[in-house]
Formats: sequence, structure tokens, C-alpha cells
Amino acid sequence: MIVKTLQKELNLANWQVKKVIKLIDDGNTIPFIARYRKDVTGSLNDETLRKFDERLKYLRNLEDKKEKAIKRIEELGKLDDDLKSQILRAETLVELEDIYRPFKSKKQTRATKAREKGLEPLANIILKQNVKESVKNIAKKYVTDEVKTPEEAIQGAQDIIAEIISDNSTFRKKIRQNTFRTGQIETKAKDKDISTEYDIYYNYSENVKKIPPHRILAINRAEKEGVIKAKITCDSDEILKYLNRHMLKNISKVPEKVKYNKYTTPIIKEAVSDAYKRLISPAIEREIRNSLTEKAEEKSIEVFAKNLNQLLMESPLVGKTILGWDPAFRTGCKLAIIDKTGKVLDTALIYPTAPQNKVNESINTVRKLIKKYDINVIAIGNGTASRESEEIVSQIIKNTNVEYIIVNEAGASVYSASKLADEEFPEFSEGERSAVSIARRLQDPLAELVKIDPKSIGVGQYQHDMNQKRLNESLTGVVEKVVNEVGVDLNTASVSLLNYVSGIGNTTAKNIIEYREENGSFKNRKELLKVNKLGKKTFEQCAGFIKIDNPNYPLDNTTIHPESYDATLKLLDNLNYSVNDIGTSKLKLDNININELSERLDIGQETLKDIIKELKKPGRDPREDMPKPMLRKNVLSIDDLEEGMIMQGTVRNIVDFGAFVDIGVHQDGLVHISQLVADRFVKHPLDIVSVGDIVDVKVLDVDNRRNRINLSMIL
Repeated sequence: MIVKTLQKELNLANWQVKKVIKLIDDGNTIPFIARYRKDVTGSLNDETLRKFDERLKYLRNLEDKKEKAIKRIEELGKLDDDLKSQILRAETLVELEDIYRPFKSKKQTRATKAREKGLEPLANIILKQNVKESVKNIAKKYVTDEVKTPEEAIQGAQDIIAEIISDNSTFRKKIRQNTFRTGQIETKAKDKDISTEYDIYYNYSENVKKIPPHRILAINRAEKEGVIKAKITCDSDEILKYLNRHMLKNISKVPEKVKYNKYTTPIIKEAVSDAYKRLISPAIEREIRNSLTEKAEEKSIEVFAKNLNQLLMESPLVGKTILGWDPAFRTGCKLAIIDKTGKVLDTALIYPTAPQNKVNESINTVRKLIKKYDINVIAIGNGTASRESEEIVSQIIKNTNVEYIIVNEAGASVYSASKLADEEFPEFSEGERSAVSIARRLQDPLAELVKIDPKSIGVGQYQHDMNQKRLNESLTGVVEKVVNEVGVDLNTASVSLLNYVSGIGNTTAKNIIEYREENGSFKNRKELLKVNKLGKKTFEQCAGFIKIDNPNYPLDNTTIHPESYDATLKLLDNLNYSVNDIGTSKLKLDNININELSERLDIGQETLKDIIKELKKPGRDPREDMPKPMLRKNVLSIDDLEEGMIMQGTVRNIVDFGAFVDIGVHQDGLVHISQLVADRFVKHPLDIVSVGDIVDVKVLDVDNRRNRINLSMIL
């Protein structure tokens, strides 16, 4: 069942599904499977494998719940072949929940109380619809000390019937489908006289099946903040007709004919109405709202994950000495200078902004630092006082070769106050740590951003309103994917970076650092096996993703896995090369017949392709192909913008309705999804642009009062 489902959902071959399940069950990580088991899986990529892993867990959980449901119903003595078959056919947890609902232990409900009073036989008499006298007369037999009147008995019977209707899985499925198909989500303001950012939802209605994800999340937030009330409405008359038609059938004689009994039909109709309005409708509304929220969260998480992936893959600014500038007003601007390796050379504190306004003194201080350390770039955080700092920096670097850039400092304050920052820079203040972080995230975005909770990096939408566990899992997966795709230098990587390497957890990462501090730099990959608690399985999972600069053995500075070293040597020998030719112009690997060589050397084709690719550019950083950071020398303000201006900017964030582009005026401009391209429909901005892209845009209009800039893309 699970194999067939995964095969169908992910469009995979039966053998692929079985192989991947075995690899996962054997304790292999997704990055390891994606990179080093291509010949086994048919080259399934990281994204597909993560979906596979997620669905495998869901389906196994579903199968486990099916077994428990069958066992429980069997214990109750109510399991038959038809019910068991229904349970086994259930494809979702919701469907299984509907089937199992009548057998769940219920809290005290009106129906359970009525049953305790002995009114279930009366309910069954009414449901059979063969009564030839007033139900009130029959109900007199059920009057007791607990049931005072016939009317009370009938009401109790109706409560039981209503719960029977509510527990019917077929009814629930039909009503859920009908509500989703015809339903409208409606919102009303609690106080329409108070203006908020949610004005659009003060009197709003949209088809449930058409409402976009970002609007669902916005409505949820507005409702949570007490600004609006939201509900789902639908054609209840059609649903009531459907329920009545099925509850009033003469099952014994004419299945399709609606039966009318003047004594029981009105009672059943009342029970139908009560079941729908009191029990089914509120539950279905909650289910649909939850389902819409889950889908909206999944979409938002997907966008967040792609944005984060692109941000982490931004090209590092190598070979530069950088001054990190953490702007502020009252407490002053904190500065930190890092060298080309990220080492902190110096720190300083200046007060160029209000209220101190020590502009000249600050300019002189920074110019001395530029001269002393031969600074190439100034990285200014985009927080408070950023604009004022930029204007001063533009004066400082005038007539010099120094350039500046505005860096998104989201999360820098989180890092600077963290235990990790305290361990890394115990002698620094939080402001100085923040300045270091700003400089380093320009120099090597990945190495610095892994120290920060991904949710704090600022490339998402409504991230605080969604399932935090699911969001954390997804974003952690992205960081893990990127770290392993780029690889890490074993002798310089921090605990934070090592923590995301395949197979290495936080404890092992700390043990690696401890071994490095006690024994000096690693000379080769095999030395990892000497690290405390790093066994053969962990070595297998992590070794290919860890590189060593200037190692004893050339292959240790490649992404070729040690398990493929023999194959690599066999390849080199066959082509009349040696391992010492790696990284030299002597090594020529073009025009190789992969199929023929793979068969002759008994090396998997995909493994062989990866070996050749790595030998051509050993130790290559995939981020080299990404757009370079846009450095500036002159400052612009929103007042300098005019309609029709053509500018270049950097995509900073992508949301469902468009892309935000930094054009150097401290307020990112919005390219609405309708303005991304002029000649075709765009389903999502991510189909056109990515975070970090350098793009050309045209200014459409500027709203100085609301500090908003509307742009269009120029392709």
C-alpha cells in the first residue's frame, strides 16, 4: 500500500520506492542519499527525497492508526468485513477519523446522556419509521425519574439520532465536499470605525476554493488580533435536503423512494437540522478552516524555504577587508573590521547621529581605520539609523576606492545576544558582535547565517502565524541541504556550520572542534575517525561533504566520497593520469564516453559523472555562479525617485503577491506579481525571480507619505 502510494504520488518506479525506503531505514541522511546514492535511486534530488521522507512518515503513521482502529473496533465486537475494508482503503487521516468516529470514546454529550437514560430503543423505533401511532404515546413508556415527560424522551431520542447522523462518515465526506465547493469565507470588522492594516477585510467575501494562501494567513492574523470575525457560509438548504433524503428512505422496500411517516418524519427532520447546525456544520467549518490554513502554511513555508535557499546560496565577497557598521542613534554606531579570513582585527564606537551628532570626529575615526587596515568595503546594517549612517559613509568614502553596501541585519541582534555569540566573542559587547555579524554575512553569508534561527533571517511571510514545528523542520532541511551542497572546510568550520553536515549533530560538531583545538588542523579525512564518538556510520554520512584545504591527499579537498577513491584512481590510471595531476592544467577530462567507461571500469554512471565533474574543478564553490553583491558609492533617497526612472536593484524578499527589491533608498520597492512580466500570466513570483537576483526595474509611482515604492520589472 505504502509503496504503491509513493510510486503514484511522486511518479516513481516501484524499484526506486523500495530502494529509497531501505536507504532511509538504514539510517542514511537525505543529503547523503541525494549526493552519493544516485546510482541506487535513479538520481533522485534532495527536494524529491525530502518529500518522499515526509510522505513515508505520514503514510506509516496512517497505517499505524488503521491497525489501532481495527484492533479497538474488534475489541468492541463491532468489526465486520465491510468496515475493515473501509478502514484499510482510507487514504488520509481525515478519512480514517470519519470512519472511526462512531467508535471513539466520547465525552459527555447530549446523546450519551440520553443513552444512559435508556432512550436508545426509542431512537431506533423512530429511525425504523414504521410507527402507526403518535410517538408521544410510545414515548410515555420511557418516562422515568430521570425522564420526566414524553417530550423529554423524544428530545433525548432526537439527540441520539442527531449524533448518529453526525457520526456517519459518508455524510461528513459529502458535506465537506459541498461546503468546500459552494462555501464562502466571510469577514466582518468588530469595529469598522477603527482603521487598521486589515481594512480590506472589514466586509469581505471570497469563494473558499479560490482564496489564495496569503489571504488566508492575513485573515487568520486579523482574527487572532481581534480586528475581525470570520466564518464560512454555504448552501445549507441543499445539504439539509441531502440529509433528509437519505434519512427518510424506505430502506426495506424501495431504496430510492423517500418515505413519509406523519409520526416520525417531523422528528427525524428536526434531528437532521439539529445534527447539521449544532454538530456537523461547526465541525466541518473548523476542518475546512484548518485545511485552508495548513495549505496556506505549506505554501508560505515553501516560499520561505526557497527564499532561504537562495539567500544562503548568495555569492560570498571573498578577498576583501570589511568594516561592519551596526547603526544606532543614542547608543552610537558599533564598528568591527574583519580581514579576508573573517578574523576580527579591531572594533570601535562612534556617535555620528543624533543626539550626539559627532559627525566630524566619527568621519576622522573611520578614515583612520580605513587607512590602517586597508578596508575595501563598508557593510551597513539596515536597522535604525541606517539611512543617516549611509549618508555619513558616502562622505567618508568620497574620492577613495572604498565602496559600501546595505546588509539585511535581520537576526543579527538575535545572534549577538545568544549563548553562541557569548562563547565566540566573550569580550565583545552585543553591539560589537552585531557589527561582526553584519560584516561576516557579507563576506560569507552561509557561514554566518547558520548561526541564526532561520525564522529570524527575514525572508518569509507570516512566519510567526504558522505551525512552528513544521516551519522549523522545513527551514532546517533547507540549511542542511545548502551546507552539504556547498561543503565545509574541516579546519575552519564553526560548530554551527558543522552541525548541519550530514550525519553530524551538535555533540559531534563540538567534539570535532575540541579535537581540532587539541591536535591542530586535520591533515586528512580519515583523521575524523579519531574524533570522540564519531564512528564509521557517521564518517560514511559526513566525509564527502567535508573538505580539507591543502591536505596530505588531494582527493580530500574534493566532494568525492572516500568510498569512491579507488574508483577515482582507477579512472585516472585508465586515462594515464595520477592523483597529483588533480587541479592542474595537465588533467583533461572532456569528450569521455561515460557509458563505455562506466561499464569497463565497473563504476556507476552517475557516480562516474560526479567524479569527473569534481576532478575538473576540485573544491569548487557552487555559490561562485550566483550574482555578486551590489556595492555602491553614492546615496539615494526616496525623494530622488521619479516616475519612469530605470534602476538596478537586488531582490530581497519574495512573497505570493510579488517581489521586494532593494534599489538603494532604504525602502524596498514592490514589484507586484502583475508587473513581473508584461506578456504572460505569472503563477508565482518565484517562477521569475529569486532572492539575491540583480534586476533592472522601472519606477511606476512613489508614495512618500506611506513610504511605498511601486516598480515594474524590465527583462
